[in-house]
Amino acid sequence: MKFPRSYSLEEIAELLKVEYVGPKHFPIFGINEIHVVEKGDIVFVDHPKYYNKALESKATVVLINKKVECPKGKALLISKDPFADFNKLTLHFNSFRSSNLLISESAKIGLNTIIQPNVFIGNNVKIGDNCLIHPNVTIYDNCIIGNNVTIHAGTVIGADAFYYKNRPTGYDKLISGGTVDIKDNVDIGALCTIDRGVSGTTTIHKGTKIDNQVQIGHDTIIGEKCLIASQSGIAGCVIVENEVTIWGQVGTNSGITIGEKAVILGQTGVTKSVKGGKTYFGTPVEESRKKLIEMAKIKELIKLQKK
Repeated sequence: MKFPRSYSLEEIAELLKVEYVGPKHFPIFGINEIHVVEKGDIVFVDHPKYYNKALESKATVVLINKKVECPKGKALLISKDPFADFNKLTLHFNSFRSSNLLISESAKIGLNTIIQPNVFIGNNVKIGDNCLIHPNVTIYDNCIIGNNVTIHAGTVIGADAFYYKNRPTGYDKLISGGTVDIKDNVDIGALCTIDRGVSGTTTIHKGTKIDNQVQIGHDTIIGEKCLIASQSGIAGCVIVENEVTIWGQVGTNSGITIGEKAVILGQTGVTKSVKGGKTYFGTPVEESRKKLIEMAKIKELIKLQKK
């Protein structure tokens, strides 16, 4: 998530009421979660296990709960609660704005696009030309829809990420400030849910076709010309490369990559990254041929034991 202008380290420290390490005029351009952080961003870290990952990331500024040695060329914000302070920044720069219209006045809708009854389109949504949005679709604020996109009834685009911190008082939500970007020639079935990024963008690239009742998590990137069948659940921060086929009732772990032209057979649990150009099956996931050979050998062993 980018700020409307460059802010200094001192300005952000004042906003959060925290101590800083580094030049006071050090420029900051936005905030991002660790999976999508870029140069010029603030990233937060609140557990020693991930200190090095955050300090060595592309982030320019690390919002951290311990005084540590500041890496060269970076700055620190020392916070008692980085998680809560990261939420403060999201709320300050991208707070929720209600809308009392089905189609927000700030939404931009392209030529020859058809919007069926009871569709909600939030603030600053952009929809391209020749789209068809069926009844009861909800498109949250700041989402982008390309040209020639079809979205079927009941689908929700841009709901919050499923991201919580477990505290003694209960689960504390990491507030979502990202968006969804759906490129040209994408078809989305009925009752799908595509969550926005925590601070980045959940992206569906051109030509991809998504069946009914598919869940796509925050900050996930789906490549071009993918096919995703019904009741599949793709977790957050997953990369699905171009021309991947995912059959029904597949589930994935977060943070993995599915390689180009891979085929994931139905009811597979994709527990790890898999290479492209192969077919996979089972839980934990394995190349399908290998898995089937293993299953055949197990059957033979059972027969031998019975004898």
